[in-house]
Amino acid sequence: MKNILWLAMALFCLHLNAQEHNNKEENLWDAHRTSSHAPIGVMGDHTHQKGEFMISYRNMRMQMKDLRYNNNDVTNNFVYQNYMVSPQEMTMDMHMLGAMYAPSDKLTLMVMANYITNDMDLTMRMTNNMGMSMDTDFSTKSSGFSDVSISALVQLINENQQALHAEFGVGIPTGSIDQKDETAMSNGKEVILPYPMQIGAGSFSTKLGMTYLWQAEKLSGGAQANAKFYINENDNDYRLGNQYLATSWLALDATSFFSFSVRAEANYVEQIEGNNPNLNPMMVTTANTSNIGGMQLNYALGTNYYFTAKTLKGLRLAAEIKLPAYQEPNGIQLKQKYTLSLGTQYSF
Repeated sequence: MKNILWLAMALFCLHLNAQEHNNKEENLWDAHRTSSHAPIGVMGDHTHQKGEFMISYRNMRMQMKDLRYNNNDVTNNFVYQNYMVSPQEMTMDMHMLGAMYAPSDKLTLMVMANYITNDMDLTMRMTNNMGMSMDTDFSTKSSGFSDVSISALVQLINENQQALHAEFGVGIPTGSIDQKDETAMSNGKEVILPYPMQIGAGSFSTKLGMTYLWQAEKLSGGAQANAKFYINENDNDYRLGNQYLATSWLALDATSFFSFSVRAEANYVEQIEGNNPNLNPMMVTTANTSNIGGMQLNYALGTNYYFTAKTLKGLRLAAEIKLPAYQEPNGIQLKQKYTLSLGTQYSF
């Protein structure tokens, strides 16, 4: 997967070098078109001109339900062969606040902070000496501010209605990795929750990425590849798996203020290294690091609305729904059903 992402970045550059320059006069990528920003589900997609600010808010809801083992759908009975508890459904809500500032035309600084709420429904199965089973349903919840990310977007090319920039980022472990809640087995006491229910990584991270943008008369599009590497083992003796993402999109300017977009995405997450000694990996699938990470292929449909009136100029509203095309998780995991992103961006 790493080789695929680095190859994608190289292809962006080769594609640019292969473009014919029919117009000798400089023709910059236009930041004020309806589709000049990528679909709202893409982060770090554009840069700004010197002195510009942008503030943004996104709300992302991810719904997960039903079980998958590697590339096959499975049932609760399959889980109970090795675990006492089987996940049934999970919802993650993320509120994302972002700010961007360009101290120069070549450099844009970006900071993002998130507030996350996780809800998971689970079922515990107990079997008595006579072989009779009894199922107990319960839920767990966690919430709080997650890790903060700071990035520098460095513009490499901006000509012939094409742009290319690199991203260099760092993640600061401000989110909790000690979230607790009551479970069906904890006798009314709060216990540490499994890995997917934690709010932060507990580790510093670095992010490297490349984004290519192009524009035509009514169409525009882009492609992005990035990788996120977790640097250190956290205080609970584990380190999250590195993440690799590649995405490409196409947008149509239906009017001067409204655009539609389609997007494809490939996302690969490595397994966790180490383990939290306070978690029993035989109790529930989400407490076993063998059931973390994997490959996900998605497609998405989105819209952008750009206000052209002078009083609201610079304000955008956007929405995107992302659906799975193929899922191959490591081990046993809940299947992703959809991710809905709503957001607003204001540049000044």
